[in-house]
Amino acid sequence: MLAESHSGLENRLASTPLGVRRPGGLWDVAQKSLYLRNNQLVAGYLQGPNSALEEKIYCVTNRFFEPGKFPIILGIQEGRRSLACGTGDLPVLQLEDVNITELSRGGAETTRFTFFRSYKDGMWRFESAANPGWLLCTSAQSNEPLGLTLHPDAAHIVDFYFQLF
Repeated sequence: MLAESHSGLENRLASTPLGVRRPGGLWDVAQKSLYLRNNQLVAGYLQGPNSALEEKIYCVTNRFFEPGKFPIILGIQEGRRSLACGTGDLPVLQLEDVNITELSRGGAETTRFTFFRSYKDGMWRFESAANPGWLLCTSAQSNEPLGLTLHPDAAHIVDFYFQLF
């Protein structure tokens, strides 16, 4: 599996017209794929016929935020459903029926849909704009929902491979 480099991804996103969503793949470093189960994105090992269950991840840049923070909005199902972060002491990650193309126009109301990307050693991290310090994560266990963690550890995988198609 090849991860897209920081400059490669930035160039491809920068050359994408405003509001145009780009499909890609997102896998945790344990190579678990994302799929939809009971209205939640779940990370698991998909093999054989089950590999067709893998969700493509669609992304757009959120131009409301400073470009240097690499703000991105993530969605599934052609970008019609967006990842959103609740706020509070223990923020919850959820899917909402909001098109990422509409969200890409920006504004303060898009904060809970926005993640700041960072890149190191071939891997990506996604920090919630609405909840600073909280990172997108998978469980070390297979077939568990995608979530958020404030404290990366052996039970919470926060490093991902991300590649645009």
